[in-house]
Amino acid sequence: MTLQRQIGFWLGSLFVFVLFLVLLRDILLPFIAALALAYLLDPLADRLERLGMSRLAATIVILVVLILIFALVLILLAPLLGQQLAGLVARLPGDAAKLQSLVLEKGAPWLERFGGGDLAKQAQSSLGDLVGQATKWVGGLLQSLWSGGTAIVGVFSLLVLTPVIAFYLLVDWDRMVATVDSWLPRDHRKTIRGLVREMDTAIAGFLRGQALVCLLLGAFYAIGLSVVGVNFGALIGIISGFLSFIPYVGSLTGLVLSVGVATVQFWPDWTWPLATLGVFLVGQFLEGNIFQPKFVGDSIGVHPVWLMFALLAFGSLFGFVGLLLAVPLAAVIGVLCRFALRQYLASNLYRGIHPNPAKADVTIEIER
Repeated sequence: MTLQRQIGFWLGSLFVFVLFLVLLRDILLPFIAALALAYLLDPLADRLERLGMSRLAATIVILVVLILIFALVLILLAPLLGQQLAGLVARLPGDAAKLQSLVLEKGAPWLERFGGGDLAKQAQSSLGDLVGQATKWVGGLLQSLWSGGTAIVGVFSLLVLTPVIAFYLLVDWDRMVATVDSWLPRDHRKTIRGLVREMDTAIAGFLRGQALVCLLLGAFYAIGLSVVGVNFGALIGIISGFLSFIPYVGSLTGLVLSVGVATVQFWPDWTWPLATLGVFLVGQFLEGNIFQPKFVGDSIGVHPVWLMFALLAFGSLFGFVGLLLAVPLAAVIGVLCRFALRQYLASNLYRGIHPNPAKADVTIEIER
């Protein structure tokens, strides 16, 4: 097979894969979640096999323990989080209006001093519209998550189908990997295996490390905000930890939400809003200096800006499924780009027509 035909084949395969994701994105969530779960649990199953258990028994033990832990956490946290979510939705419009009045009360004199009364009235009108639209959007989003039929079906399929699919994938994981390996082109098998190992190291290191970072941050924020006494502190902390897989988004969302709630709750006392701010500053210090370097490090090998772009781009194209796929695909694209760069630097396209680089450098100096 010529080089042009190989390129055409792989580009066609990529097109079919993307088309498959676009057409079936509404039903892929439990399958993607199960695939990620089986991928993360495969090393544990391999370890249990080395201890003498069969693959089937190891899979059953792992999934039963995982389901029991999930059920226990759900039993302990669901009543608290459900109550706080209902309270947050009910109080959100009133708190937003009160926060708006506080901002305008303190900011209007400064606006009138520097821009006149018209600027103050315009700012008041704009801020009121912005707060109203944001409150309406958040309230509608939260309500749709609970009342939407599609969302309910999605949650049901995620909770029921994902463990079942993950069970079958985990049982047959080694066999599937061996089968796919047997399909690799003979001439390029060594190169492809090396790229896959590099991708596996990047994806596994990031996913396992970042999941642990999100868990630790969520627990820290939830406990810290609850100790400060912020209304809905546990819910806000868990939301912040969950969203921390998107760089800066989780901490920024939790910071704005918790400081706003604390300001309305404790006004005119600034002690506790500042304490709330301190909780997030400490959380950012722990994330940047302890959690990320220890558990994640540079495993994914991509710049945070590229990671944020990938999350936003794939999230916009494929919704929540895109968010699940964004980090693995960003890691895969990063590995392929580094491989392409290495090939380019080793090619005559970069080195020029001279077989001896030293000779080429001398020629360039002479021409100058």
